[in-house]
Amino acid sequence: MNRRGTEEVKEARKMSLGKVYLVGAGPGDPGLMTLKGKALLECADVVIYDALVSPQILAVINPQAERIDAGKRKGRHSLMQDETTQLMIEKAGDNAIVVRLKGGDPFIFGRGGEEMEELVKAGVSVEVVPGVTSGIAAPAYAGIPLTHRSYSSSVTFVTGHESAGKYRPEVNWQAIARGSETIVVYMGIHNLPYIIGQLTDAGLSAETPIALVRWGTRPEQEELIGTLGTIVEQVEAIGFAAPAIAVIGNVVNLHETLSGCRPVSLTVE
Repeated sequence: MNRRGTEEVKEARKMSLGKVYLVGAGPGDPGLMTLKGKALLECADVVIYDALVSPQILAVINPQAERIDAGKRKGRHSLMQDETTQLMIEKAGDNAIVVRLKGGDPFIFGRGGEEMEELVKAGVSVEVVPGVTSGIAAPAYAGIPLTHRSYSSSVTFVTGHESAGKYRPEVNWQAIARGSETIVVYMGIHNLPYIIGQLTDAGLSAETPIALVRWGTRPEQEELIGTLGTIVEQVEAIGFAAPAIAVIGNVVNLHETLSGCRPVSLTVE
């Protein structure tokens, strides 16, 4: 088959496929989901969703849509990543609107970029719908602004849980400690002692404030405030567990003043 014929076959295949939307569900409060994301859930044929998507947002899904739990939590996987990607490709062959629903934002530690790459390679039409990431929303609901002219002019977002076989062996915690006034760590609870050790070895004081925000923006949100020198003992003492965001830096000191102005999470009947 000549080149023109090959291109025609590819185009014909694309026309026979539906479209996959990588939709960010936001951090949990349904009021923080985008209007575009909500509209897609209401008309979707298939919704493949992650573990951290809140029940209130799942309630918005078209009642006739097929729902598939692809959730991943530490030690428990409903579907492996390659299985999830293949499932999206298969469902796009039989359905017009396939929503891949992810907690937070698809492109912020959500594997959205990886999934989009594979969908494009497979000839599937795909679009990303950004969401509010928990690294911004959870601190805000805890009364912690990530930037403040008197405290911080720089922010670094970093994962505390790296994948095996990644492009480099580890996060450069020393560079982060020296280069940013506010550090936001996703998925860092399980590796918290190691992360804190790296940051203090790089020169951060043991008195540096840290806040852990669990289930950010949801009604059950809770915070644990301490310092790099005390937080591990505090976590162990009360059994503070994931999912949680860690915020490190002097902006945490604003929590005491601003936490009383916490937004109210919406509920869906």
